[in-house]
Amino acid sequence: MKRRTFLHKIGSILAVLGVTEAEWLTLGNRYYQALAQPNSRKLALLIGINQYSKIQNLSGCLTDVELQRELLINRFGFQGSDILTLTEEQASREFIEAAFADHLGKQAKPGDITFFHFSGYGTRVKLETSPDTMQNALVPTNVIQNPQDDKIVNYILEETLLLLLRSLSTDRVTAVLDTSYDAPNTVIGLKTRALQESVAKLATEELDFLKQLQTQKSNTPIVLAATSEPKQPAREGLFSGFSAGLFTYALTQYLWEFTPATKIQVALSQVENSLYKLGSKQQPTLLSSQKNPDITSLQPDGIIGAEGAVSDIEQDGKTVHLWLGGLPPQVLLYYGVNSRFTLQTKEQLVLRSRTGLKAKAQISKIEGANPLQIGQLVQEAVRVLPRNINLTIAFDTGLERIERVDATSAFAGFSHVSTVVAGEKPADYVFAKLQETPSRYGLFSLGGELISNTTGEVGEAVKSTVQRLAPKLSTLLAAKLWRLTENQGSSRLALKATLEIINNISPRVVMQRETVRGFKTETSIQKSAQTRLIASLPTPIVPIGSRMQYRVENQSDRPVYLILLGLNNNHTAVAFYSWETPQEPNTTDTKPILQEIVIAPGESLTLPQNTASQWMISGPASECEQQLIFSTTPFSETLAALNTAKYSTAEQRTIGLLLNPLDVAQALLQDLHNASPLKTEMNGTAVDSYIWDVNNWASLSFSFQVV
Repeated sequence: MKRRTFLHKIGSILAVLGVTEAEWLTLGNRYYQALAQPNSRKLALLIGINQYSKIQNLSGCLTDVELQRELLINRFGFQGSDILTLTEEQASREFIEAAFADHLGKQAKPGDITFFHFSGYGTRVKLETSPDTMQNALVPTNVIQNPQDDKIVNYILEETLLLLLRSLSTDRVTAVLDTSYDAPNTVIGLKTRALQESVAKLATEELDFLKQLQTQKSNTPIVLAATSEPKQPAREGLFSGFSAGLFTYALTQYLWEFTPATKIQVALSQVENSLYKLGSKQQPTLLSSQKNPDITSLQPDGIIGAEGAVSDIEQDGKTVHLWLGGLPPQVLLYYGVNSRFTLQTKEQLVLRSRTGLKAKAQISKIEGANPLQIGQLVQEAVRVLPRNINLTIAFDTGLERIERVDATSAFAGFSHVSTVVAGEKPADYVFAKLQETPSRYGLFSLGGELISNTTGEVGEAVKSTVQRLAPKLSTLLAAKLWRLTENQGSSRLALKATLEIINNISPRVVMQRETVRGFKTETSIQKSAQTRLIASLPTPIVPIGSRMQYRVENQSDRPVYLILLGLNNNHTAVAFYSWETPQEPNTTDTKPILQEIVIAPGESLTLPQNTASQWMISGPASECEQQLIFSTTPFSETLAALNTAKYSTAEQRTIGLLLNPLDVAQALLQDLHNASPLKTEMNGTAVDSYIWDVNNWASLSFSFQVV
């Protein structure tokens, strides 16, 4: 398509939309700038739609575009002028296809890098031309072609998009689709990006365009999709002052903080782990005919990850603006003032304020003469979190006013629990009616999954149901607290942990996690990155009856201490117990006590540490999440909390129930605080905050499915 034809087509579309040429130049200035640029090695087209006519609006799609844009520029070396964004009314079917043809199709040459992103609604459509087949489709902003005839839709078939990607002249094509196609009948918790399926006519222009594409040459693009199953909805969540697609946020956060593993499946495994913690069971997938494709087309120039970048510098030269897209999502909400970051030039920044993903910081230490520059990467050095962290329960909008009043009163009786209306503020879980039995209440994940053992009886009062939740709320808050320790990307301790199934030949690796920044040289980091290829496909599977172990390697120059905590599918807490054998086993009044697990520098160990203490996976089928937490100082308070619970002989297992999870979690956070030498220097901050130094702690997360 010639540029003159393309611009003429835009003029016609503007006339239909009622937008003047001057208004478009204001709204889409970057679009015209991108068109005017010469050919580039890295081109991107980003689509995001929140506002739809006659359809419930979405909330996080524009943030998705911003997340991808900042990632591409700061992490992967794209030029801002080569990234074309179409949002809201700009993202019509005609605009999207014309922009694809001109910005990507016309400019991309063999060997160039092209990237496409779409955030918005998807749907399933049965066309009159093929009534027996349902097809996936993306929903542009102008859903209906003609307001007088709502049977003619402006959908872009998924087939059309894939053919567009395959038609590009380069074989280095990557796309991310944060949408889904099958809308659930009822939605509890997070918004879903799918419309109910329909029977409709597709615009004639779209059908003609599809036929034209089917005759063009083909490459094999890499397409990452937010869901892997037809019934899985892609969801968007409410975070610290902004909404975003869960998949986009988790994916971009991973790519900020880690050097991308060569194989995409490794990245998707990490992303799925993050999605689970955000309350969604959606499983991202790879739509590609390639076997084990890599993502070298997006490999950044540097191999060191970061939590963000400098986005602006104020005139005083000491105050900088930061974009913090690399912080773990569950941590961002509580990321506090006085947290510290370092630049690769060794300057240290102190966080002074934060709104969502944007923050202001001041330079506290200058060790080099190099001036600050926009785009410099920043890495986490000290994490400051408040001590008064609550579990937040959202009330589903399906509850009647009197039901919300009663629930508010009942939850107010719990310390460390706060309540909000679903969709208004970030939350951890949702209190709602059971859809199949409206006269019962229960606690749900943000993704709408019922938490086991949280439902009341049929006809039971709201207050009675809430009161029986007390033990479960304590466990869920404890898990929230230890999840805040996760720092696999930023820890400076060189540690590696591998989850293995023990068999008669040799242990089989299920998954592996490691702290990449703990390694000292680029060579060792590259070698370390290669070991991550051992990691399995998303959702590692562990058969019931398997004998398991963790193999932990301490590659740092200091001894490290280890605690393992976890959450099973029924949301019961578990812990690893290292029982110390009594000195006089025949003495009946000798109470076994727990001992520290310590790993010397350069050494490794397995958990359990001997064959007599087996860890056997028992049924029923479940999903397990476990956190391995390391510190350079002993977990004195954590062990004391563990020892206060009264365990019977039968309960003295290697990995067993955690009887007092909240006490243990709070003691754990205090132990990590005690390990930081900066707590004395930051004495004023330490009164009401936890202060954790990345040089003194590491926390690795493992999630797997038992079948």
